[in-house]
Order: sequence, then structure tokens, then C-alpha cells
Amino acid sequence: MNRRTFAMQASAWLLAAGAAPDAWPFFRKKKKQQPAPAPAAPALNSVVGTASLRAHGLLAALPVGCAVVPEILDLEGARAGKTSDPYTQTVLDQAGILVAENAMKWSALRPTPAGYDFAASDRLFDFAHVGGQLVRGHNLCWHEQLPAWFASVATPENAASLLTQHIQRVAGRYAGRVQSWDVVNEAVHPPDGRPDGLRNSPWLRLLGPGYIELAFRTAAQADPQARLTYNDYDIELDTPDQEVKRGQVLLLLRRLHARGIPVGAVGIQSHLQATGPQPGAGLVQFIREVASMGMEVYITEMDVNTHALPGDAAAQDDAVALVYDRYLRLVLPEPNVKACLTWGITDAHTWLNQTPKPWAERPDGTRQRPLPFDDHYQPVKAFYSMRDAIDAARAATTRNAVAAPTAPQQQPFVPFAVPGSPSSPH
Repeated sequence: MNRRTFAMQASAWLLAAGAAPDAWPFFRKKKKQQPAPAPAAPALNSVVGTASLRAHGLLAALPVGCAVVPEILDLEGARAGKTSDPYTQTVLDQAGILVAENAMKWSALRPTPAGYDFAASDRLFDFAHVGGQLVRGHNLCWHEQLPAWFASVATPENAASLLTQHIQRVAGRYAGRVQSWDVVNEAVHPPDGRPDGLRNSPWLRLLGPGYIELAFRTAAQADPQARLTYNDYDIELDTPDQEVKRGQVLLLLRRLHARGIPVGAVGIQSHLQATGPQPGAGLVQFIREVASMGMEVYITEMDVNTHALPGDAAAQDDAVALVYDRYLRLVLPEPNVKACLTWGITDAHTWLNQTPKPWAERPDGTRQRPLPFDDHYQPVKAFYSMRDAIDAARAATTRNAVAAPTAPQQQPFVPFAVPGSPSSPH
């Protein structure tokens, strides 16, 4: 779906919403299954329909959405035009684009070397169709969440076949229905000590650095319409470690672009911290360098970790909202930032409250509050920070469009053949 089509659909959706609010079953006030903090009704009335993140994103031509757990979505209720499930209703209300948190990773899709289980991923696509939502695919090649059989089955002789067959089968199944695919996830890890910055992953050990090019070329053949994405984390801050990683990611992207590998976007995961250094000018420069290669940027997994933040729930909410505000106002005005997703929509299902790790657990034992909605599906301050930042980006985009030069911009990184590379005939 191109930007014009997206904008046209957005206009139609908003017109319908504004003209007949009682007619849109997915955006009417939801039925609560559990007590919610007062004043629940006024808060909910102020964030659904045309006041939702989804609607504000549509006005900005910016798909806004979240990661979901397809298995707990009330698909049947959505099809019937009504649901009593607050998780499902919140996703329908707020998200214009969805991504599976875990259901499309290798471990979920590949129970056996020869078998596939598409039940959860099919459910996601069916739900998105009912809700009129876009879908991101996550992910086709990653070093984590590989199935248990992988270590004993994969060899240097069959690894290329395993990877290409997986991508052909999975991306091919959903071809034409995916806005973008995270083709390769987290392939850069400078602490491993390689000059190219690549992670010493199972894929690297089995196939060498060429596995990245292989994955992208195979994905392009399997789904020519999807925007193919390289996705990574810890590239947001201007700290020494993250500056090094960000530089290595940029070098990888330049190498791939120079060889004509079809990388169309970069995913900046944006798992941020409520404490410590915050993103700054280095990230903006990175986004602009990516734009110079003709690539889009997506904020793919945003949340704010509060494990090291002292204080009560109100203190968490204040700190998290501030990070959302400053971060999104920093990155969303960049013209090539084309989507924004949070890693979950509600604290009730965030991975940060399900991970027994020191970097996730709060010393006082309370739950983290990293997302726009709390455990009771009520909007918190981060919701309003996010919505305001989307509106500010829309205004900035409008101003930039008026002032934009008409002369074509030079592209400094034009693809060229590299002798000996997988893309070269020699």
C-alpha cells in the first residue's frame, strides 16, 4: 500500500467515523470486564474514534500501531461487530498497523524441520482484515527464538536451504498482505569483535556474512510488494557503545545498498529507558543518512523501561510520558519516518512485566508502566504524549512540504557492482 492509497483510506475511515459514530462497532465505548480507576468513562470517551492514536496517525499519513498476541484477540467478536474483551477493543480502537509479538518467529512457526504451524499468524491476518489494519511481518531471520530442533539439524550444507525455504514459505503465504517485513533482525553486535560488526550468530557461523544478502533477495522474490526491513536495537542513544553500533549498522546498510540488495527500510526498535541518557542528534543524523540511500525508517518496538526508576505509579507515568514526548518529537518530523509501533498497547501484556530479568524487574516489586494504556486498559500520560507528538509531526510535515525545494536531490550512495559479491555475475 503506497502513501496515497493509505491517505485515501484514512480520509474515508475518518469521514465514516465523524459522520456516523454509532455505526462503527469497533470504536464505540468498550464493555469493561473488571473495575477500572475513576473516571474511566470520560477518559475512554476522550481517546476513541477520532481521538484515538489510530485516527491521529491516519491524519498524519503515519501508520500507528502495536505488537499483539494473536492467540488472545477476540477474532470472532470482531467479526460480529462487538466484543467484550478489553484487549481486543483497545487494539481495534488504537492500532492502524499490527505486528505479531512472537507468533511469526521461527520457534512459533516451525514445530518440526518439515512442518509449519500458521494458526496464530493466520489469526493475526484475519483479525487485521476485519479491523481494516495493516500488518508488519516479524521476522524472517533472527539468531534468537529458533526452534529446539535447529541446533541439531542445521549444518553448513543445509542452512541456506533451510533459510530460503522458510522465507519462501512464510513470506510467500502472506505475499501482498504485508506492509513491511523485518527480514533480518539484530545482525549487528560490535562486542563480538568482528571488523564488520556482525553478530556471531548461528546464521553467521553456518553461512558467513552472505546470509543477510540471501535473506533479503529471497524475501524480495517471495513478496515483491512488501517493504523489506533491517531491524535492530540499541542504536538510539549518543552514548559511546550505541554510537559504535549505530555506525556499524550504517556501514552494513551502505554495503547492502552498494550491492543492490533490496533493503527498503530500517527498523529502529526504540526500547528506551526512563532513566539515564536519552536519544539525541546522532539518531537524527542516522535517520537522514538512511534517507540518503532512499530507505524509510520505522519505529518498530517502542516502550519505556522503568526498572531503575524509583517512585510510585504516578512517578512512572510522568517519566514515561516525558520519554515518549521527547523521543517522538525528535524522530517523527523526519520525512522518511513512515510508521510508529509500540511493543504492546497495554501494561497488562507487556513483555517487561513477564521477563524475570534484572533489567526488567523493579526492586520494589511493582509492575512496570511502559505503554500508552495501563493494566486496566485506561490511557496514561504516555498516550497523550504520543498523540500530541503525532500531531506535531503532521504539522511539521505540512510546513516542510510547503518549503520543500523542487530540484531533485542527489543520492550519494548509488548501487554499484562489487566483484565477488553474491549479487555480481563475476
